[in-house]
Amino acid sequence: MSVIAILGAGQGMGHAIGKLFGKEGYKVALLSRDAAKLASLVADLTALGIDAAAFRADVTDVDSIKSGLAAVKAHFGAIDVLEYSPSNATLPQAPASRVTPDTLQPWFEFQFFGAIAAVAEVLPDMLARNSGTILVTTGASSVRPEMGYPAFAAAGIAMGALRNWSLALHTEVAPSGVQVGHVAIGAFIGQDAEATADAIAPLYWELHTERDALERVFR
Repeated sequence: MSVIAILGAGQGMGHAIGKLFGKEGYKVALLSRDAAKLASLVADLTALGIDAAAFRADVTDVDSIKSGLAAVKAHFGAIDVLEYSPSNATLPQAPASRVTPDTLQPWFEFQFFGAIAAVAEVLPDMLARNSGTILVTTGASSVRPEMGYPAFAAAGIAMGALRNWSLALHTEVAPSGVQVGHVAIGAFIGQDAEATADAIAPLYWELHTERDALERVFR
């Protein structure tokens, strides 16, 4: 069975992505800073017949990312799909006119540097196998900054860097059989009937299976 590792897993997108991939036969590794809080998600996936487990990984701590993904490999085996979608509502926000290095630093550590560190732990194995998928998640302001919420410019800058890097990485590694894809979500999940995690999750499966595509934007 193939393995998907979801870094930054939670009740929203992480749960929905795990459920979708799990139903397609994947073993599901859920990783977050507080692995104990993932117990209910693991129980829910297990009840659906999905082989799932929780692991600790703090995306702002490189050593924690390394140990978390190493634990996944020890438990499930090689990681076939890495999905990166952490969220943190407590990080500082600022409009573009008030952005400072101090405002941006935590966003880059959380949104961008964590992704780079995580990919470094799985990409060499994927390149050696000539197969694998890396999926990253941002808000739609990474694609259309002028259409986003002005107060969230700091987040958008870091997410834009993640998008830029992920698409550049795809160009580099696609000839070796590794897919890198980006999903931008331009809605607050749960605020209306259409913007649900279950409605968005198929975009990740499409990027994983339709390997000529690089990006999907929800709204």
